[in-house]
Amino acid sequence: MIIVGLTIVDFILYFTVDNFWVLAAWFLLMLLPKGCICAWNHHHQHTKTFRETVWNRLLEVSYALHTGVTTHLWLLHHVLGHHHNYLDQTLDESRWKRADGTTMGELEYTMNVALTSYYRGWQVGRRYPHLYRTHLIYTLLVIALVAALTWFRPMQSLMLFILPMISGILITAWVTYDHHAGLDETENHFAASFNNLNPVFNLMTGNLGYHTAHHYKQGVHWSELPALHETIKAEIPQELYKKSFWEVFNTPVFHRLFRLNT
Repeated sequence: MIIVGLTIVDFILYFTVDNFWVLAAWFLLMLLPKGCICAWNHHHQHTKTFRETVWNRLLEVSYALHTGVTTHLWLLHHVLGHHHNYLDQTLDESRWKRADGTTMGELEYTMNVALTSYYRGWQVGRRYPHLYRTHLIYTLLVIALVAALTWFRPMQSLMLFILPMISGILITAWVTYDHHAGLDETENHFAASFNNLNPVFNLMTGNLGYHTAHHYKQGVHWSELPALHETIKAEIPQELYKKSFWEVFNTPVFHRLFRLNT
């Protein structure tokens, strides 16, 4: 798996590289790829990757070291929280409105969601103590692991684990701003999410651009979202389709390389 492979590379660099600039270059080079890992971590919270719990837990440790999101955090915050409350900005765990009803800017939203993520996960977790217990155990495990890595090789730990975890949770929060911001004046689930059908974006994020379909049936596997979208696209207002910077990659060469459908 690519994600686990990146974890292995991180540990190889941790034990073998002493040059700060090499580590800094790797950190910057991995910002976009590890930002995309946040989407796959999200999918894993909806539909577990493996049948056996032990493999899921090991994968979640790998995810945590890339994204700053530990086991069950998004299950609590996102699956059991946001998906149930996203139409109500007084309850939404990823709310984009201030208490006075005005709309947050992207930076304010990003900081708000990232800095409150573990607290809001705990709030939801009070209703699901068995899930929160698992979340707490693995969160403490990841903290202990990173603390040990920092004690042994602090510079390497900072560049390979701590900064990627911080940037990962910030990226995770930032990219969700465009999913719903400005769409609270509705009880219609088909009119409450923005969509991005760019094939490159959806290749990198596991079809997260089919966001209305994802909210319509959140338990559907990410690979089945395009097909689900086809069944409901007539219900989605045209103004809820967005473009993004990923359009620069939307070229015939890229399509042939990855055999994407236009």
